[in-house]
Amino acid sequence: MASPSYRLPALDQDFLLAEEQRGVRFLLEYEKAEQALARWAVKSTIVVFGSARVREDGPGKQAGWYAAAREFGRLASTHGGALNAGAAPRENVIATGGGPGLMEAANRGAAEAGAPSIGFNIRLPHEQEPNAYSTPDLTFLFHYFAMRKMHLAMRANALVVFPGGFGTFDELFEILALIQTGKMRRVPVVLFDSAYWHRVFNFDAVVEAGMIAPHDLDLVAYADTPEAIWKLIATADGIAPDRPLVQP
Repeated sequence: MASPSYRLPALDQDFLLAEEQRGVRFLLEYEKAEQALARWAVKSTIVVFGSARVREDGPGKQAGWYAAAREFGRLASTHGGALNAGAAPRENVIATGGGPGLMEAANRGAAEAGAPSIGFNIRLPHEQEPNAYSTPDLTFLFHYFAMRKMHLAMRANALVVFPGGFGTFDELFEILALIQTGKMRRVPVVLFDSAYWHRVFNFDAVVEAGMIAPHDLDLVAYADTPEAIWKLIATADGIAPDRPLVQP
């Protein structure tokens, strides 16, 4: 009875964490978040990416970026359907990587609107811990980037990308590649602070080199105010940007 072989498989961590059970762990990471989101009737999301290093009182443009992400989280949650309850599913729920910085700001804006929001956290050696504003029942921890990205993408009605670094670039280009290749339906991809993004990426040069088609540039839009972001998304989704709340 003391032998490891006698342990129930579901209670045997040595077995569950072995390399051979990676597929099982993928399934568990998928299903745990899936069931929690279903309990909260989350039908669709607006995914907000951005740097974990930006601070509310940070230097340069950081404070402005933080305030804009916070205001966008409030606007989208107020008018997008995240406050739906009861018979209607929740639409356009703010979903972030769950960490600090601009992710925190978007979750914070949703919380200030009284709406739930999602935090898809990932286990990292630094910079990543849950912020104080994502809804506790919708705050998750992933080991696998691939499964976290799948949950970020699969319900997204839009992607809003605030200034960021390698992690933000990775998430942005993965979504663009999925849309470009038809693996994901086309949704608005809005880059906030056009000056930042035009300085960081020269998409025209990529077209000139023949790496992407000219029409691929249409996959990306730019906005410089929270209101402009919401208008782009609401128009694409057929939502009146200032529609009243629907709370059955």
